[in-house]
Amino acid sequence: MAKKAFALRIDEQMLAQLQSWADAEFRSVNGQIEYLLHQALLQSGRLKAAKLPVEQEANAEAADAKTNYDSGA
Repeated sequence: MAKKAFALRIDEQMLAQLQSWADAEFRSVNGQIEYLLHQALLQSGRLKAAKLPVEQEANAEAADAKTNYDSGA
């Protein structure tokens, strides 16, 4: 997914709090803001949770196993 840059005007005190929070979670401020926005979108139902590649692979293997079982293979 391509990312688009944009300017964000933010209160100095809020930026300082975000920096502190980001530091505590070993993220950049940009990464922290992106994380928080992502969480808010998930919680509001505006973004569906994407499955991790490992989950997708496990689901595909389970479907294949069921197909093979159903066909008698």
